[in-house]
Amino acid sequence: MKILNQQALATTKLRRDALAIARAGIDAVETSKVLKQVVRRKGETLMVGQKSYRLDRYRRIFVIGIGKAAFDAVRTLESILGSRITDGVVLDVKGGKLARVKSLVGTHPFLSHTNIRATAEILGIVKGATADDLILTVVSGGGSSLLCWPHQLECDDVTNITRLLMQRGATIHELNTVRKHISEIQGGQLAWMAHPATVVGLIFSDVPGDDISMVASGPTVLDTTSVRDAQRIMHKYDVLRMCQLEHCDLRETPKHPRFFEHVQNELVVGNRTAVRAMAIRAKRLGYEPIIYSTTLEGEAKEAGQLISSLLKPGQALIAAGETTVTVHGKGQGGRNQELALGALATLPPGGLVLSIASDGIDNSPVAGAFVDHGIKKLAHAKKLKPDRALEKNDSLAFFEAVGSAIKTGVTGVNVSDLMLGLQKR
Repeated sequence: MKILNQQALATTKLRRDALAIARAGIDAVETSKVLKQVVRRKGETLMVGQKSYRLDRYRRIFVIGIGKAAFDAVRTLESILGSRITDGVVLDVKGGKLARVKSLVGTHPFLSHTNIRATAEILGIVKGATADDLILTVVSGGGSSLLCWPHQLECDDVTNITRLLMQRGATIHELNTVRKHISEIQGGQLAWMAHPATVVGLIFSDVPGDDISMVASGPTVLDTTSVRDAQRIMHKYDVLRMCQLEHCDLRETPKHPRFFEHVQNELVVGNRTAVRAMAIRAKRLGYEPIIYSTTLEGEAKEAGQLISSLLKPGQALIAAGETTVTVHGKGQGGRNQELALGALATLPPGGLVLSIASDGIDNSPVAGAFVDHGIKKLAHAKKLKPDRALEKNDSLAFFEAVGSAIKTGVTGVNVSDLMLGLQKR
């Protein structure tokens, strides 16, 4: 990963160390590198994890990619499989030219008719598959919005439901449980439609705890949630009334194991790989690494306060996960910037807190931000009020004003958010 504004940010040793540790985490989960460790080919034998497939036994081989790591992963699969690929579609937030697979660019975090049209092309491949076919499916974070085929609702209705759940602080598990039951392709339904074809799900997890059934709302994984679960969540957040919907026509997902007899789901990577690499780099830089959590959830600003309050001299406190933001204002920013801004209140002398979206997109054009006492002094000199920025959910304007927003562009990686607290000895 390249930090585009590295020179402007790295003005102290503490900042340089923090950026180096964050880069180590992202670099460790680089899509092509980790995929090649899981998918290997020798002649006509393809190894996926511990399972092997004889390519010459399949009439056709399709490649499908969904989510923010999909394009880079599919490009890697093309380098492994070459002319053995019959056809395919990859749907990502970035695109490019591929030799045998069609690249489509969709919208995120909210669905669009562009996403629906792209999903229709994927459905065309899946529904036409037979028992003689192999479908390699890359499933990565962001796929819940990109892969979109609503059951009964209109496109705008699904967008409104998604936006409301996000604004009210629903967890990724709650959000994706609802998404599964308003969809005709998620919650294992892609694999169900592909039956009896052989399906291999290559899963890049952005979900805390690596529950693969929740990554991109689990299109290839047998779903253990129910319509009743989705109903409870919609009632909890008052979704129907707030979205002015009379009903939601929730759909039960396929539950019979026989539809998944020819499905292998393989976890390629999750955030544990990233935090281990961060810990190794922190130790090399002279800090005592503490891996606090790989499943950090809760209100972003409160998570920032917590990380900041736990800092001790000489330590590198490392965490990963997906926090939430309950939206009250009309500002701009994401959960990583909100976490960093929340950390200012409890930041100890000589401390620094950084939070970054591994995909490079923190609900804004930046990946995240950091705070330290230099930022605190600059904010005071500029008469900026962190509490007011938090009230307005306007963290981006704050960090642009103090110059500590981190810019990476789209990374092609997505393993949740990475958080770091450092304190000088």
